[in-house]
Amino acid sequence: MTVLFVGHSYIDMTMITDVMPSGDEKAVAKDFAVSFGGNAVTAAFACAKLGHAPDLLTTMSDDWLGQMFWDMARKYDVTLFPRKVARSSLSFVLPQGGKRAILRARDSHHLRPFMKLDVGTYEALHLDGHQADAALYYAKACREKGVLTSLDGGAVRVNSDEVLHYIDVAVVAENFCAQMKLTPVETLAYLKSRGVKIAGVTEGEQGMLWIDEDGHISRLPALKVPREKVIDTSGAGDVFHGAYLASYLSNREARWIEHFDFARAASAFKVQHLGNEAGLPTREDIAEMRRLYAKCEQKV
Repeated sequence: MTVLFVGHSYIDMTMITDVMPSGDEKAVAKDFAVSFGGNAVTAAFACAKLGHAPDLLTTMSDDWLGQMFWDMARKYDVTLFPRKVARSSLSFVLPQGGKRAILRARDSHHLRPFMKLDVGTYEALHLDGHQADAALYYAKACREKGVLTSLDGGAVRVNSDEVLHYIDVAVVAENFCAQMKLTPVETLAYLKSRGVKIAGVTEGEQGMLWIDEDGHISRLPALKVPREKVIDTSGAGDVFHGAYLASYLSNREARWIEHFDFARAASAFKVQHLGNEAGLPTREDIAEMRRLYAKCEQKV
């Protein structure tokens, strides 16, 4: 039994630089990392690093960047179910001062239909809203089979409202709230009105505002990583999603505060490392983050 992730794949080029050249200028970055990228993709790799063997239905190309992605997946025991596109997608990520600018080049023109897998073999499903047709299909199919469904709401997608009717756990970003023209509290109410059981809004350094199993709204603070240790916040949310799913797969009877506490420690590790691959924590890394930076949940 395992977990299925559905999303859009990237190759991420992350560079540390103080300047961004223009015109005929040239500059040399201080450091760089090349890794897999994409919301559900990075979550899948994080889940794999934490001891599970996820399946990943994602966009793939036959070009040399696509071959690089295949090699990365084999390294982490991530089983790929590709949906063909003509070209691999790229992200150029520029972290600076606890923020990150991202420039993407994306091919989302699918050359083939998505694969329809037997969802009865899964314990959980995680979506990032990309591949809208596949997202809706798998959300419905997993809900019918009683498989836990999870959504990373980094942005409002074309069928987000419809997909949410089949989602058990939805953790959305501030950008999602802004697009909906709702406050975080109003967004939680919206998510609950769609039938979501566990709903959260991530707010960067402020942590996450969320509703638990009993309907209580709480704030789970982010672990206070010293500012001088923060290198790259890109992918921290994706690692968060992958980690709470790994925690759920390891102990389905635990309450969600335990899964989210585990996940915020995973994010604390990620922000201290450049690039997605270097930022994937082990369980030992997460235990160390908890020991160093643990804070208590706050009721609101």
